[in-house]
This record gives sequence, structure tokens and C-alpha cells, in this order.
Amino acid sequence: MQQYFRHRPTFRLAASVRSAMACAVVMCSLGTLAAAADGVAPPTLPKRVSFNAHIRPVFAKHCVGCHGGVKQASGLSLIYREQALADAESGLAPIVPGAADESYLMDRVSDSDPETRMPPGEHGPALDEHQVALLRKWIEQGAEWEQHWSFVAPQAQKVPGVQREHWPRDAFDRFVLARMESAGLAPAAEAERAAWLRRVSLDLTGLPPTAEEYAEFEFDNRPDAYERVADRLLASPHFGERWASMWLDLARYADTVGYERDPQREIWPYRDWLIRALNDDLAFDEFTVKQLAGDLLPEATLGDAIATAFHRNTQTNTEGGTDDEEFRTLAVLDRVGTTWQVWQGSTFRCTQCHSHPYDPFRHEEFYKFVAFFNTSRDADLNGDEPVLRAPDDVTIWDEAQKLDARIGEIRGDLFERYAALREDESLWHGLRADTATASGETRLIVRDDPTDGVAEVVAEGTTAVGSTFTLEFPLEVVSRLTALRIDALPKDLAAALKTPESGFVLSRLKAHLITADGAASAELKFAAATCDDVAPLFDPEDSLRKKPEGWESYTKISRPRRAVFLLKQPMEVAGGSRLRVSLKFDLTDSGAGALFIHRARFAASESSVASELVSDPRFRELKDELAALAKQRSEMPGTATPVMGELPARLARPTYVFARGNWLDKEKKVEPGVPEVMPPLPDGAKADRLAMARWLVAPENPQTARVMVNRLWQELFGIGLVETADDFGTSGALPSHPELLDHLALRFQGEHAWSVKKMLRDLVLSATYRQAGATSAEKVAVDPVNRLLSHGPRARLSAEMVRDQALALSGRLSAKMYGRPVMPPQPEGVWRSVYNNQDWKAAEGEDRYRRAIYTYWKRTSGYPSFITFDAPSRDICVARRMTTNTPLQALVTLNDEAFIELAQGFAERMQAAGDGPRAQIGAGYRLATGQAIPGSKLDTMERLYGDAIASFDADVERSKRLGPTRERFALTIVANVLLNLDEILTK
Repeated sequence: MQQYFRHRPTFRLAASVRSAMACAVVMCSLGTLAAAADGVAPPTLPKRVSFNAHIRPVFAKHCVGCHGGVKQASGLSLIYREQALADAESGLAPIVPGAADESYLMDRVSDSDPETRMPPGEHGPALDEHQVALLRKWIEQGAEWEQHWSFVAPQAQKVPGVQREHWPRDAFDRFVLARMESAGLAPAAEAERAAWLRRVSLDLTGLPPTAEEYAEFEFDNRPDAYERVADRLLASPHFGERWASMWLDLARYADTVGYERDPQREIWPYRDWLIRALNDDLAFDEFTVKQLAGDLLPEATLGDAIATAFHRNTQTNTEGGTDDEEFRTLAVLDRVGTTWQVWQGSTFRCTQCHSHPYDPFRHEEFYKFVAFFNTSRDADLNGDEPVLRAPDDVTIWDEAQKLDARIGEIRGDLFERYAALREDESLWHGLRADTATASGETRLIVRDDPTDGVAEVVAEGTTAVGSTFTLEFPLEVVSRLTALRIDALPKDLAAALKTPESGFVLSRLKAHLITADGAASAELKFAAATCDDVAPLFDPEDSLRKKPEGWESYTKISRPRRAVFLLKQPMEVAGGSRLRVSLKFDLTDSGAGALFIHRARFAASESSVASELVSDPRFRELKDELAALAKQRSEMPGTATPVMGELPARLARPTYVFARGNWLDKEKKVEPGVPEVMPPLPDGAKADRLAMARWLVAPENPQTARVMVNRLWQELFGIGLVETADDFGTSGALPSHPELLDHLALRFQGEHAWSVKKMLRDLVLSATYRQAGATSAEKVAVDPVNRLLSHGPRARLSAEMVRDQALALSGRLSAKMYGRPVMPPQPEGVWRSVYNNQDWKAAEGEDRYRRAIYTYWKRTSGYPSFITFDAPSRDICVARRMTTNTPLQALVTLNDEAFIELAQGFAERMQAAGDGPRAQIGAGYRLATGQAIPGSKLDTMERLYGDAIASFDADVERSKRLGPTRERFALTIVANVLLNLDEILTK
């Protein structure tokens, strides 16, 4: 990044021009704010003390650090009522409802001795007299406990009366106005039409209005003019692009996998699915279910599967020496934390190591929720498996889906046809090797397992990649050979169920029949192979081909695995014959460790079941059809996108509570479930990801609708009704308008049936939103950050909007949607991609001017202008970007190559829009804001223009790099400053 900030443009302006540009920016962007008024009336005790309003904040701030979820000093926790009322280790009751004098809590908080009072002096100041009085009165009134507000379902609210009856345009405006009036404030005047149009255009599409749209709206006198604008913007394809940017922060979307190596990941089809879903106004409950469990839906579509990439945006560690199971586990834990943050506005992830410090979530409940995700197929694999090869052309998705469905049917049919060979023990005879050798340092030991007496081969010592195990078995137990079975087991089954062991991939299986005199017959030919998984990562028949893949438990094994290899035709076994089997292992895990079978059992079959299956014409037809369909599907140009998938029940991982969050120290086994404080899963529902997803959007869930409405409000007004959008819990902020939040939540999930577009339409057409953004010193003194909404929203543009606005004003914005990410210009030397030769190659043609959402997103080296304007790395879920205001941002908009190039395009438009510099500058300002430029600002810009002309004349050849003529050069300088003005960088 230091290299980036040392970057200089390819031209150097005269000092006078640089000074004039700086002055222009400062003079055009200054504003004033009044200081907040001092003086707060002394508090008085309420008639009825509320636990939520008065007591919980005291406990949260002063007590639960030692008496909460993490620590229960003296056996006391003030998170749960039953624990707070129970005797502590002292034998005394901290709280006796109705009897403050008998409550030991009152003795301790009232103690004047800092050595014995609570909280102790080293932990913070004593409670003040008002807080102690609140506690006493609360206990005397019965110490009634209340659930934290966000865990109580939204309640229908009576619309309040207001003094200014003419002002509200929507019922929810009354909630805003009533709160405003109670604070002695009045609404601001309505924003000018151009200002509202720019605000709503940026909010709904992320792009500024065109000159034509400004003009049309200015002269539209129809009574529904505002509604027409809102409907047009909501129907725009750019709507999905703008709102997808918000959701991608939540989804921690990136085009790379993360960690140090951070290689590329082809997951952009998820981003495209998201844009389409938002443009289609997919109901938020369906939107939720598809992303969390689309693969488990009945008749799941290809799009449903792509939607599940939401939770495949977790990082994958491909560095050498790492443990795939450790980072698979981290990904699962991240999915839990992200799900709760996105849909519940909760810091539930804090219960990973202990019970929640502030909220009623127990440590064990976290792992019950982990169990919903712990059975997914992904396992921190270098190839990001499982993947779905989505056709790049969405018009053939239906065709691809039909092929996938038929392929799945055939695989299921074949799997069932093999069932007897996999499951019927009477068809098999166990084999005991009498010779076992291995290449390299590996020692193979033949033994009878001490628990069940079955003969097996155990590998010990160091095993290198490419090792071959060679085993010989006497065949007295069979008179002919029709199939070979191999069971692969963990070294310690009980331990592996908790922490999986290193797995295996059988890259090549060969077998020979050795006659009694030692002469080898021809190599045995196998016709087919099956394993215990209907949809394995690698085809077990690859073990019979010249490929590194094959039958596997990749890259970990936690349960016994089984494969059966069927001969093309039965082989008669003469007396004294022996079977020689060779097993080759060519693959490694992420840490470069060899993947081989540590413990194997072998069995032979002479049953006709195998030979009859191989010779069955229908069996052959199915395999031929499968091969033909698979070939047809592979020929569809597409992108292998990581998706979610479930392990079959037999191979599902058990879930355990981690002691203090340590994944290597597992305690009690748990089943999938939700916290006790929340509504239960539906009766009779299978406790899986699909049930969990539906539970999140069930009417009984108290938080989902609130959290989403708050997020929409935050995007429009700059701050949510709950400021801490990522924390609706005890440690988060209280709602500024709790009744309004409930009213909107119920409207969203009820009247609007989870329609995001309908909800946004209500918000942008409201009187609250239509207020002017200007405020006064008096209002600032009462409400410094506009929590009471006494003026319209005014916020800095997001990183994406800063770029997209510049693209639009330059006239070079590409209308191209969807597809692979692009690389617009960025300063040289910023991007360094370790472990590979990948370079940042600036796009040419229209890809150079595509919207920000299509910019390549590398976690370890983000696009510089996005980072500078507060875009996250997306390593983790981000529910709200923290807006900063730094000089570095001016360096971007004034010096960055991309912005200079766009300023050149803007200057071209300005030159074509008027005669002479004053007219051209005025036209540029109007293009950007829809309003006439103030005279003083125009004068400043004209002086800048003149200084730029002088600079051009002083060094013509160098200046031509920026503009071919002195006029174009000067206008480019002015355009560059316009793009940096406060009123253009804010909405």
C-alpha cells in the first residue's frame, strides 16, 4: 500500500494549479456544525422500574463481566433469572423478590468500603445513588425479569397522534414525527426535486440520474410524479447491481479463497444469481432459504444450488503444512456466526468458547447450531469441492438441469443395483494377507484386529506420495473370483469420530491371479466399481484408470469406508492359487501429506451376484447412458462454482461441544437445535439446514424481519433504527424508534409478503425520506447525528458508488451485466500475488468501464480506491461499513489513474455541453447534481480553469497527456475537482 500512496500521475501540474485545485476543493466543501448543548436534568425514579429499560443496562455495564455468561464468580450469573434468584456459593440469595433488605446484592452494591463493595474498585466505579435506588425499587416491586426486546416477537403498534397532521405521507411517518415533536423538533423542508431525485437514484440503483431524467422529473407535474420515479428505479436492472453490493459484504464474497496464498476462486455465478434474485424481487423468505439450503429443496434447481454459494464464500487455506480439518471446522464456525449476524443481528459467535457474556445463549447451544452445518461435504479442499459446473449461458440452465437430474437418477439407480454387494456379508469371504510389502519407508503389518478378530493390514512408518502397497492372499476360501472388496478404516475409530484422521485416495488398483507354481496369469480386468457414497467426490472407477483420482475419503476419514470392484468375468481359482493386489496412492492433502489407506481389510466374492450384474444388459445401458450424458454436460461451457452439499446419513459427522472453543478438545455430543430463548423448530421437522433456514423466516422468529428492515433503513438513512446493525443484543444499541421498527417489520413480512422492493418503495416515498438534508445548529445541539430524523439523510457515497458515479458522469459507463470479474486500472505495484504468477492486467474496451460490483475482489490485496473508501476485505461478514473521512480519499479521486481517465471523459461531455468555460463548468455541475452551480463556486472554478490554461502553455507536450488541447486540459482539471466535491461525494 505504501507503493500506492507514493503513486504519481503521468503528468505534473504547475504549483499554482495544484494550489488552486486544493483551494477549490476546500472552498466548495466547507460546512459548520454547532456544539451540543450542555446540561442534563437529574434523573428521577420511574413509577414502575423496567428490567429492560433500567436494570439490564446496569447489569450489562457493571456486573456481567464477572457474573455473566463467561464467568460466574461465586456461582452467580445475572444473565438468567433462575440463577440470579438462587443461593450463591455464600449460601445467601443475591435477589429476594419483594425484599430488597434481604437481598445480598443490595448489601454489596451499597457497601461504602471499596474492598468489599460490588463492583470492586479495580473493576470500575461504584454504582451511583440513582442506580442503587433503581435496583432497590425493582426488587421491592418483585424483581420482575423481562426478555431482551429483540427476543420478543414484534407487536402491532398503535399509530401515534401528531401535531403536524399535514406532514406524514405514510403511517410510519407518524412514528418519526411523534418522536421528533416530543424532543421539541420540527421536520425539515422538503428537498428540492433535483436533490431528491439524485438521492433516490443513488440509493436504489447506485447511479446518478441522467440529464434527461433530471429534466423530465423537474417538469413532471402529475400527482404521482414521485411514485413514477420510484417505480422506474425499482424496475431498473441496475437495482440488483446496487443492492447486491450490500449483500456481498454480508456474504463475505470475494474472487479469491483467502489466507496467505489467496488463489483465485470461480464463484462469480453466485454474484450474478444474487443480482437476478434482487431484480426479480425474490421474496426475502425464499431468498433466505435458497441461500442457506437451496440444495435440500424438493426439486432443487440449478439456480437453487448456485444460491448456496453464499456459505461457500468462507475462506479455504491452501498453504502447505495446514490441517484441512482445522480449517474446515473454522469455515463451519464462520457459517454459524455469519448466519446469526445476517439474519438475527446477533453476536452469537461469542458463544464459541463460553456462554454468551451478555445474552441468554449457552455454550452448548452454539454447537447444537453448528450441527446444522457440520454435515456439509466441503472440507477445505484445494479444489473447493463440491462444485457445480454452471453454464455461463443462463439460457441453457434448464437444459443443464435436466441433464443433471437424469445423471442423478442413473447414479441412484446404479447405486441401488450395487447394494447387495456392498451390504450383504454372506456374499463375501474375508482374506488374510501372508505377504505385505510397500515402497519407501512404509512398513505393512498383517494382524487380526483385537476387537473383532478380522484380519487386516496396517501401514506404519513414513509413507511418501506415490507409494505402492503390494499384498498377496491365499485363495483357499473361494473356487472362483467375481469381485474384490476393500474396507478402509481409521486407525482409531472412536477418536476419528471426534477428530478425523488423514484420509486416502486410491489412485490405481491392480490385481493378478498367481498360480500355485508361482507363474502370474494375465492381469485381472475389472468392469465396474462402487463405493458407499452415491455421489463421491471422485469416481471409484477412476482407481481402475490411469488417473491420480479414485476411490477416496478425501482428505480425512472418520468412519469405515467401503469399495467393491467387479471383474469383467468370473475367474476360476485353481488349488493353491494366490491373489496379488497392488494399491497406488498419488495424491496429497493441502499440507502435502500423502493420502493412503492406513488400515485395510480385504474380502473376495465368488457369488454370481457380481457377474450377473456386470452381464445385465440394462446395467450396461445405464452405464453407457451415464457416460454419454456426462460427456454432453461437460461440453457445455461453464464455470465450476463451489456449492453446498450434504454428506449421506451414514457418513455424516457427529458434532461435539468444544471445550473453551478448542476444536481438538471435544466434550459432549450434541444434535442440531436452536437456543432455548428462541422459538423452537417446527414439530416433526427433520433438524437439518432446510428446517433451520425455514425457522429463520418463520412468523414466530422475532428478529429476522426487524434485522432486514433495519438494514434497508441503514442503507437509505446512513444509520439504522438500531445503530448497531450487527448487534441487536444486550451490548448493542437500543432502537431509536422501537415502535416504528416493529411496525415496519410486521409490514415487511405481512402486508408486503417479504418484498424488498415494496418495502423500499414505502421508505423512499415517505415524508421522512423526502426532507432536505440541510440542518441547523439548534437541531444539531439536540440531535447531533440525526437519530430523530429531523432532516433528510446525508451520507458519503459508498466505495462502489464513488466509482460508478464517476463512470456515469464520464459517459463511459458500460451497460454490460454479469460475467467474470474485471480488472480496471489501478496504480502499478499494488498487487502482488504470492505463490503464483497471477498479475493485475488492466482491462481494455468496455470491461475497463464496468460497474464496481464486477471488479475483481482479492482478499489480501483489495482494489485500492475501494479500500480507501472503507470497503472491507470480506474475510468475514460485515453488517455495516464504518465510514471514515481521510485525506487519502482525496488522493484517490484526484490522483488515481482510473479517476483521471474518467475525469477526461467528464471533460469531453462538459466541452460538448456549452460554449466557453463558464457555460461548460456550469453544465458539468448540473450533470453531476441536477442543480445550477452557485456563483461563488463558479468563480472559483473559472479561476482554476485559467490557472490550468497557464500550466498547459508552460509545458505543452507534457500537458497533452491529460488533454489534447489547452481547453480540454483545463476542463479535465476542473472535472477532476468536481468529482471530489463534497456535494458530489455525498447523497
